[in-house]
Amino acid sequence: MQPIETGSRREIDWFIFCASALIVYLVCIPLAVYPNAGAQALNIAFEFVTQQLGVVYILFAAFALVFLLYLAFSRYGSIRLGDAPAEFSDFSWAAMLFCGGIGTSVLYWGTIEWGYYFAAPPFGVQPESREALRWATSYPIFHWGFSGWALYCLPGIASAYAYHVRKDPVLRLSAACRPVIGRHADGLLGRVIDLLYMVGLIGATSTGIGLAVPLIASCLGEMFGWQETFVLKVFVITGITAVFSVSVWVGLEKGIKRLSNAAVWMAFALLAFVLISGPTIYILETGTTTFGFMLQNFLRMSTWTDPAGSARFVESWTVFYWAWWLALGPFMGIFITKISAGRTISQVVLGSLGYGTLGCTVFFVVLGTYAVHLNATAQVPLLDMLADNRAAEAVVAVIASLPLAKLMVPLFCAICVIFAATSYDSASYTLASSTTRELTSVSHPARWNRLFWAATLGMVPITLIYIGGLRPLQSAVVAVSLPLLLVVMLMTWGLLRSLRQDTQDAN
Repeated sequence: MQPIETGSRREIDWFIFCASALIVYLVCIPLAVYPNAGAQALNIAFEFVTQQLGVVYILFAAFALVFLLYLAFSRYGSIRLGDAPAEFSDFSWAAMLFCGGIGTSVLYWGTIEWGYYFAAPPFGVQPESREALRWATSYPIFHWGFSGWALYCLPGIASAYAYHVRKDPVLRLSAACRPVIGRHADGLLGRVIDLLYMVGLIGATSTGIGLAVPLIASCLGEMFGWQETFVLKVFVITGITAVFSVSVWVGLEKGIKRLSNAAVWMAFALLAFVLISGPTIYILETGTTTFGFMLQNFLRMSTWTDPAGSARFVESWTVFYWAWWLALGPFMGIFITKISAGRTISQVVLGSLGYGTLGCTVFFVVLGTYAVHLNATAQVPLLDMLADNRAAEAVVAVIASLPLAKLMVPLFCAICVIFAATSYDSASYTLASSTTRELTSVSHPARWNRLFWAATLGMVPITLIYIGGLRPLQSAVVAVSLPLLLVVMLMTWGLLRSLRQDTQDAN
């Protein structure tokens, strides 16, 4: 059956559409006009959430993983999400899942995240020691592993069950909360839930673009000798927005699917080249040891809250990451719902946790370990560059150190652009879906609706980059994640209630 585009203006939920757009623009304008005050306000929000509520994020991440594994291996795991066979192959499904949920961030953090932990390690370990290196290389895999992907997958299962099994024609978070809030899902409470989701998604995805833009700008500087100015970053954002606008216009099957497949194959080629041309044995041995060390200490990492307050590691990193995954989780939930028709709950859970963790681990092992080698052999002064707030330059310096650098840097730049595009055309698609009143499994939101949100997603990161630094990006994510944490909890409650009720009715 050919997909149908829902293009009628009467099919748009104008309250959600207009209110979401208005809030975003009303936030961006004051931040741009008063950047110092805006940065201070975001920092206050970051400090409050991480200091006062950090333990809630840590406990919920652990709960999400345990709950999903329970679903996958229980009687509920065999429930099929929809009646038709799976629309996408396992490779295409995994590629869209990975690219939509990760984007360019894995290229950025996969190369240099260990450096921040090496200089300021957890558990009171001596900085830049051998023990610090063990934790520094294993913690990134933990932050991008099972727990993080569980925070993506949980809203996905809740949303997919409501949409594919209970046949709710609305692809929104409020629909997944219907088993708990009942008729209020169609009233003011449902509107508030969907509005929080829209604003939270725009804020969270803008952080990802905010990381991608300096990276791409540094690549262009390496290739053409351009200065990394604010004008260049605006040019980069405009270019990325144009690419994913074209993709989101073409649609899910032709645009997002093809870009995701291309991005994965190009990334595989880059990783293979780094592995073969770099210190191969060192990367393989260190990577294997690192992954094993992470598994051995997974429980300790998952439950460490630093009650003595001896360091800022948990607040600055673990809580930030769980907030990031949570803020993007509802978006990924709707995207997972749309691409997972025909798969069972078990397949979606184990596929999300397995493919997602495996993909991130490969990036961190290959790129991160190669960067460790460059720093240890004094070929690239990565720690000094990070200390000077030149993180994007440090990533590009790692790629430029490879043989055939004139070929590898453009390839890396192209992968960054495509990863960013696939992540944010997915976000544009789901934003448009959430402002559409009804959306069947064979229909898509209007093209003009998708393009509007593509343009909006390009505007917010310009504001955050103008404020400057990594902290405003982190603070924006943490601030928007708090209300979404409550929404995801409500969705989880609704999912469990639906499963039990439907099972009892079937018996």
